[in-house]
Amino acid sequence: MRNMNLDDLHIFCTVVQEGGVARAAARLNRVPSNVTTRMKQLEDRLSVSLFRRQGRGLVLTEPGRVLLGHAERLLQMADLAEQEVRTGAMRGKLKLGSLESTAGARLPPLLSAFHRQHPDLAIELIPGITEVLLRMLERYEIDAAFVAEPFEPGRLSCLPVYNEELTLISAKGTPAICNAQDMGGQTIVVFPHGCSYRRRLTEWLAAEGVSPGRILEFGSYHAIVACVAAATGIGIISAELLDKAVIGTDVQRHTLPDQLRFNRTHLVWSGDVSPPLQALINLLPKLE
Repeated sequence: MRNMNLDDLHIFCTVVQEGGVARAAARLNRVPSNVTTRMKQLEDRLSVSLFRRQGRGLVLTEPGRVLLGHAERLLQMADLAEQEVRTGAMRGKLKLGSLESTAGARLPPLLSAFHRQHPDLAIELIPGITEVLLRMLERYEIDAAFVAEPFEPGRLSCLPVYNEELTLISAKGTPAICNAQDMGGQTIVVFPHGCSYRRRLTEWLAAEGVSPGRILEFGSYHAIVACVAAATGIGIISAELLDKAVIGTDVQRHTLPDQLRFNRTHLVWSGDVSPPLQALINLLPKLE
C-alpha cells in the first residue's frame, strides 16, 4: 500500500467518473494504453480486480467501491494540505449525511455558522435514514453522518450531539393514545426499514404484544405529516421538527412513555477526523 501514489488514485477515480478508459484518457490527456497499464498495475499491486465489464463500460467491483471511498478522501486531503500550506485557509468539501429531521430542525444554524467561519469549505448534505447512512459510511461514500438511536456503531466513532423528544401524531379530533394497546389495528405511517424512529416504535409495540393494522412507508417527513393530518394513520416524529413543520399544527400530538420519548442524535464517522470535520465538530454542542 505504501507504493500506491496519488497519481494512480487520480487515474482510478477518473476512470470511475467517466465510466471507461477511453473517456478517462481523453480527460487526462493520456493515451488509453497508458491508463489501462496503470490500472492493471494498481490491480496487481492490490491483488484484486477493481472493475468488471458491463456492456461497453466498466463498473466497480466491491473492492473497487472500497478503494474509491479511500481514494476520494486521500485526494481531497492532498488538495486540502496543499491549499492550507499555500494560503493558510481550509478549502474543499465535506460530504455530510443527515436524517431529514436533523437537517430540517437542527442543522440550519450550525451550517450557517460553519459557512461564516470557513467560507472556502463547502458542505454537501446527503439526506437518508440511519441504516442507509451507516452503509454509506462503511463504503466511504460520505465523511460523517448524523444518525439517531438505536444503531450499532461497530468500528465507527460516535459523538452524541442532540437530545431529541419524539412524539406520536394523529389527525386532529382522534381519540387520545395513552398506551400501546390504543394503537392496536391502527395504520402507522413511517419511513422505510432502517429508520431509527420506526424501529423504536415497532419494537415498543411488539414488546407490548400489539400489532398495527398495516404500515405505510413514505420517503419524507412532509409526506408523513400530510398523510397523518389527512387521517391516514399514526406517525412518530421529532417534536423539534414538528414545531418547524409548515403543517405541524394540523396534527394532534400524543405523549410517548419516557423510555421511547427521549432519544439522541449522534455524529458518526470512520477513521481519523479530517480538518473540515474537526471544524464542524468544534461548532457542535457537547452532551454528557
